[in-house]
Amino acid sequence: MRGPRLPPLWLLPLVLAAFAVQTDDFVIIGVLPAIASAVTVSETAAGQLVTVYSLVYALTAPLWAVLFARVPRRRALLGALAVFAAANVAVPLVNGYPALMALRVIAALAAAVVLPTSLALAGTLAPPERRGRHLAAVMTGLTGAVLLGVPLGTWIGALWGWEATFVFCGFLGLTALVLASRTLPSVVVEEDDRTLTDLVRPLVDRTVAVVLAVTVLTVAGNLAFQTYVAVVLSGLSGVTPVVLGVLLVCSGVGGLLGAQASGYLVDRIGALRTLRCSVVLFALTMSALALLWLARPAPLWAVTPLLVAWSAAAWAVPPSLQTLMLDRAGTHAASQAMAVHSGSVYVGAALGGVLGGAAVAASPGLVPVVAATAAGVGLLLSSAFTRSPDRVVHRR
Repeated sequence: MRGPRLPPLWLLPLVLAAFAVQTDDFVIIGVLPAIASAVTVSETAAGQLVTVYSLVYALTAPLWAVLFARVPRRRALLGALAVFAAANVAVPLVNGYPALMALRVIAALAAAVVLPTSLALAGTLAPPERRGRHLAAVMTGLTGAVLLGVPLGTWIGALWGWEATFVFCGFLGLTALVLASRTLPSVVVEEDDRTLTDLVRPLVDRTVAVVLAVTVLTVAGNLAFQTYVAVVLSGLSGVTPVVLGVLLVCSGVGGLLGAQASGYLVDRIGALRTLRCSVVLFALTMSALALLWLARPAPLWAVTPLLVAWSAAAWAVPPSLQTLMLDRAGTHAASQAMAVHSGSVYVGAALGGVLGGAAVAASPGLVPVVAATAAGVGLLLSSAFTRSPDRVVHRR
């Protein structure tokens, strides 16, 4: 009797690369006061290091995908990881806010290549029957960054200074680089004479537009709640910061399990069915929290499983959407597809912040209502698929 099939070794550096760039994006939050004090700026100005990083990533990821379309993905990943690691390791060598901002821009430019390329490699190197699980593994790197990477980076900064936090992120990138150089297969690339129009054409497709729109709406729904989860839980159950930390760890574990379950389901029942099941679960958990708000204060024993289910559903969505993008765009446009999809995630995150802020201004109890509504519209929009998106489309 056969045992469980182990994931290939080359998948590990892709997961670590995702872990590194996600940690690098959010870890500043944990050392923000120390950075502001060291470079003599306000905490608001120091917070712009996060905003600029996200904006640079969102705006340049699709551009890099087109410019590097003829570069072998393995080579693009290794080069981007080298730049990413160098930009972080160099932080202790610079002085002042402008120089630090410049290094953050360079790190973001590299990250805008690293993550989409990692997803493209995971999706194209995987056997068709395991594509969902390979994409989910990379997404686990993102979830793990929130659950482990950011707290660990914050702890390192508290012990050895905020500069050590960035060196830690650079070390993660360097480790991913070494592992990738040793384990990623060298794929033979055929001569490529495609024009710019040829590179973009796979993305100019109605069903691709639907995937991107569903991504924006589902991410907006999730971020509307996630951004203001502390406010909602404080009003719902009187949750203190200490209890909130415990609840977020529990929800993080739910996210890890949700991403893995999604990958398995994508390979078993198809990406579209998995997407719809995940969004329905997300909308149901938000609806339940909205109903609990009407009967507040709600006991933690009722709130905790809903938070775990929320996180599991939210992290179950990306692998199915990524699979749909790869199926529609084809393997030759995988990097472009993942880059454009990553950009749509940031658009959704920005929209979610706006929607959540408007809901909080009216009443925190409206936040889960807004989140469920955005996800529900995305679910309805997914019905625009006129042919099964679970069928892999091979385009040369």
